[in-house]
Amino acid sequence: MPLLTQPHERSGLAGKIIVITGASSGLGRETAIQFANQGAFVVLAARRESALQETAALCGGEERTLYITTDVTIEQQVQLLVARTMERFGRIDIWINNAGVTLFARLDQGSFEDHRRVIETNLFGAMLCVRAVLPIFRRQQAGIVINVGSILSKVGQPFVPSYVISKFGLRGLSEALRTEVADEPGIHVCSVFPYALDTPHFETAGNLIGLKARAMPPVQDASTVARAIVGLAKRPRRERHVPRVAALCVMLHGIFPSFFERVLLQVLSEWHFEKQSEPKTSGSLYAPLQGRAEVTGHRRPRISMVGLLAWVATRFVRILTRPAPRPSS
Repeated sequence: MPLLTQPHERSGLAGKIIVITGASSGLGRETAIQFANQGAFVVLAARRESALQETAALCGGEERTLYITTDVTIEQQVQLLVARTMERFGRIDIWINNAGVTLFARLDQGSFEDHRRVIETNLFGAMLCVRAVLPIFRRQQAGIVINVGSILSKVGQPFVPSYVISKFGLRGLSEALRTEVADEPGIHVCSVFPYALDTPHFETAGNLIGLKARAMPPVQDASTVARAIVGLAKRPRRERHVPRVAALCVMLHGIFPSFFERVLLQVLSEWHFEKQSEPKTSGSLYAPLQGRAEVTGHRRPRISMVGLLAWVATRFVRILTRPAPRPSS
């Protein structure tokens, strides 16, 4: 795990005030560390106080950080996050909407409340945060919002419908917000769309499929996406795909949508889940899970990228002509 190094005083981010939701582990923690390494002050928000304390220590301790236990679905807690940040630092320069949860389940499976919770956290939470910070950005006539979406903000995927819906909505939030601040040249709204990350995402997700979910190749380190987020803070742009080649995949999906949907269903049915059943769980939907918070996860893909391409090639005709087997516990 990377540790705080000597801040780069000429990085352009030195002294900036960065608020990061979902900062207790995974991409949020890695992003906080990278901003701290650039000389920024980081405000860390998440539901686990002990994990926030760990992140704060990695970012330089009390002198460089402020951590505030926050559930982004609760408006009063979001307002408190903003108020305490302003009380400590007097301004907010960059706000990163990173908090998110996942549920592995078909749309017609399980309680609707579980699906609702995903959307409340991933989308409504970001909306509450934007509502709270936007008046400050308007007063300052400056500020950057970075919404952490996903490749699934543009391409659908089976077995995580509520997550896909929330990420499409988050992209819509960015689009709508850009029009609202179109006459505010100092305010920028950025979206980052990562492909699969090696974080605890798959271990903490709710799962009603009853089979252990694993990442799909190619998996990238959280540090790669964190660098892209830091890059957007230095040079704001509307959108950034990580890796950049993912934009090509989105384009090809737009040209051959039916083919891509069949491939996705076949591939994910075969390789996204282990074969052995496990207890169904709500994961971290309603409360953070206990245990050590980390940047990296422990559920590597079941197949390599080369192996996956070979598997698709050998089954090309079958994918086009036969329905995919459904994973079953």
